[in-house]
Amino acid sequence: MPFTIVRNDITAMHVDAIVNAANTSLQMGGGVCGAIFRAAGARELQQACERIGGCEAGQAVATSGFKLPATYIIHTPGPVWRGGSKGEETLLRDCYGNALRLAAQLGCESVAFPLISSGLYGYPKAEALRIASGAIQDFLLGSDMDVYLAVFDKAAVEVSEQLLGSVEAFIDEHYVSETEMVSKRRSLLDAERRAIHDDRDEGRHEEEAEAVEEAEARAEEVDARTEDAEARAEAAMSPPMVAGYSSLSPLSNLEEVIERLDEPFALTLLRLIDAKGRSDVEVYKRANIDRKLFSKIRSNSSYMPSKKTAIALAVALALDLAETADLLERAGYALSRSQKFDVIIEYFILQGQYDLFAINEVLFHYDQPLLGS
Repeated sequence: MPFTIVRNDITAMHVDAIVNAANTSLQMGGGVCGAIFRAAGARELQQACERIGGCEAGQAVATSGFKLPATYIIHTPGPVWRGGSKGEETLLRDCYGNALRLAAQLGCESVAFPLISSGLYGYPKAEALRIASGAIQDFLLGSDMDVYLAVFDKAAVEVSEQLLGSVEAFIDEHYVSETEMVSKRRSLLDAERRAIHDDRDEGRHEEEAEAVEEAEARAEEVDARTEDAEARAEAAMSPPMVAGYSSLSPLSNLEEVIERLDEPFALTLLRLIDAKGRSDVEVYKRANIDRKLFSKIRSNSSYMPSKKTAIALAVALALDLAETADLLERAGYALSRSQKFDVIIEYFILQGQYDLFAINEVLFHYDQPLLGS
């Protein structure tokens, strides 16, 4: 996956380069900086930094990784937060851009960043994350590299309270686990049975039997209504396949409709790319998937991607819910109200919000898999 947020100790990551949130004098500091120095070998790394002499905020320099699994350490001093009116955003964005450009010059194919300036330097985490994501995405539009943003826990990734509130409300309204569904059915049936048997009169066997029969019938009716509701919900999530073509290129006749019923995932994807007026590069970049994986999908009509990759492509193409359901079905998948991941995806599609990295931040918050390859 070209860009992903991971919960990991950056000093333990096996990448070509890790980025140190350095100070301008390149001295061993606290926080992430201190951890990197200790893991690399403080004495050797400090000597290498002293030979460089220093680095201005927003710029980047490199040393060996020494004892780290990474080949290089790229040092970039972030800005100290002074309220946001002293050019902090420009400097922070420069940290990511200059570090990535230096990594490319060094021939790196993978780089791991901490959330620069969000610790001791006091940059608000939500803003620091927004700037980091934007700068990394901008770089990746013109380059192929695997970029990781390493955080210690999900609390480090602050999503806006308004967005989280909306997502939480949508989940509460639509998410029903399979276990809960079965439990509700059983509870209703048990309640009906208990009500009849608690009131039974030994001298009224015939009436009791009739009452039990009625209770069983009502319970079956509840089951039928529940199944019908589930079917309607599933239909809303996965409309009939032919209906899903309404916003694509028009179908000329019934034969064409029938031919497309068995159209493989790759051909459907390529047709959608053309119908939406997008280029291949634009789509796989927006989907946060590797160019090699996209080439594999394009060249092999029988290739089936993972569900999260298929959804990422749907998001990259800004497909509506019907189009998304149809594309997923081509790969053997469907969105389900019993999967929190799927409900979150449905929320963003229904809202017409197709920023994959914003979606991934919310998925990360809920400990769900992230979109991309």
